[in-house]
Amino acid sequence: MNVSFISAADIARHVRQGELSPVQVVEEFIERIDCRDSDLNAFAEVAADRALDRATRIEDAIEQGSPVGPLAGVPVALKESAASKAGFSRTMGIEPFRESVSETDSTFVERLEAAGAIVIGTTNTPELDHKGITDNPLRGPTRNPFDLTRNAGGSSGGSAAAVADGLVPIAHGKDAGGSLRIPAAWSGVYALKPTFRRVPETTRPDAFADELGIRSSHGPITRTVRDAALFLDVVAGSHPRDPASLPDMDTSFSRATTRSIEGMRIAYTPDYGTFPVRDDVEQTVADAAQTLECAGAVVEEVSISTGYSHDELTEIWLDLVGANLAALNEWLTEHDDIDLIGDHRDQVSDGLVDLIESGKGTSATEYLHANVVRTAVHDTLVDLFDEYDLLVSPTVCHPSVKNVSDGETLGPERVNGELVDPRIGWCPTYLLNFTGHPAASLPAGTVADGLPVGMQIAGPRFGEGDIIAASAAFERLEPWSDWYPPR
Repeated sequence: MNVSFISAADIARHVRQGELSPVQVVEEFIERIDCRDSDLNAFAEVAADRALDRATRIEDAIEQGSPVGPLAGVPVALKESAASKAGFSRTMGIEPFRESVSETDSTFVERLEAAGAIVIGTTNTPELDHKGITDNPLRGPTRNPFDLTRNAGGSSGGSAAAVADGLVPIAHGKDAGGSLRIPAAWSGVYALKPTFRRVPETTRPDAFADELGIRSSHGPITRTVRDAALFLDVVAGSHPRDPASLPDMDTSFSRATTRSIEGMRIAYTPDYGTFPVRDDVEQTVADAAQTLECAGAVVEEVSISTGYSHDELTEIWLDLVGANLAALNEWLTEHDDIDLIGDHRDQVSDGLVDLIESGKGTSATEYLHANVVRTAVHDTLVDLFDEYDLLVSPTVCHPSVKNVSDGETLGPERVNGELVDPRIGWCPTYLLNFTGHPAASLPAGTVADGLPVGMQIAGPRFGEGDIIAASAAFERLEPWSDWYPPR
């Protein structure tokens, strides 16, 4: 049995029933990584020996009749910059941290392993996750499985490419502006950004880092909706050391995959009222939105206005990111003697330096005043969700771009002739990070050159169940499983 494109749920079921050896599963995925990753550059580190050792222990537990969990024997990849696994490298995509190693496990990693998952490695990202592209001077770009000359998207691009090419069935990502959904859209896979703090974050020294500004969320990248729901079932839940973590759910997300969406009211926006969108992307998503009507939902195009222009919204996101990066750089300078815009300036990209330097000029009052814009976006979405259950749109406004060779690949500078900021200005995804609302990206189709296009499905706070139900309904009518392997 070739396991490369079997779902995580099916792998776990076969392992629990003794029909698949977890050692065999890991060996086959390691073999595929060895064969394919030289082309993709998806992985930052592959821990074959550690994965095989853990697989052996799971196999022994099964033979002894011990419980092994809902992800038993499933290889999982972790986004290197956003996940801590003791003994694994944690370079965050920057040269000065080439030798950095994690000393502890993230809470969600502990939960994954308690459910039987096997961490097989970590994946490539841009430096400090500062843009919607995966490329950095340390490791270079992660290539798109559908076209190796193009980028996989970011910042969880290594995770998305690994899943799309069958190197793992599930990969972790973290999303502060679209970092799960952007690479999912470009790489033809499914990603789910849960409600802010559905998955707890217990990092220190600052447990309140995401309370103001940009609300980031850990989540899954998978090839099936069911696998994403299973991941969330395992890692979601309150934690006493996360002051913002949400209470435990009284139902499973996996059950939502079989729910009907008959009568569900779904709004459709091509552009959030202000984003330029390439014509073929817009048409692909508009057609995909109609599939939800075939599943029984009522889909209506809506007009959205936050009161701010596309440029104003993008500038606020960049201001918040820059200020956070500047604060991080000050911490690194004080505690690790690493100043990314000082002594190490020649080891990082110009784009990261620009963001840190711009962030240094953002005052505390300017930072807090951005909350007025965030509130306007929040109120716009709340008003819409008073009338509709979900909101669908293009995930991003443009298909994947060509990679460059200097570690500084960026997104498009123009969309439909309009100038956009190449770091994030083509990604309406970040609006949902202003607010913390849940959202997913699913494969909606392809444009003429065969590149994938993603459709974003957003919901009200705590609305993951409806998002999963709608995603699964679409998947049943328009399955994307035959997209893989992409080459």
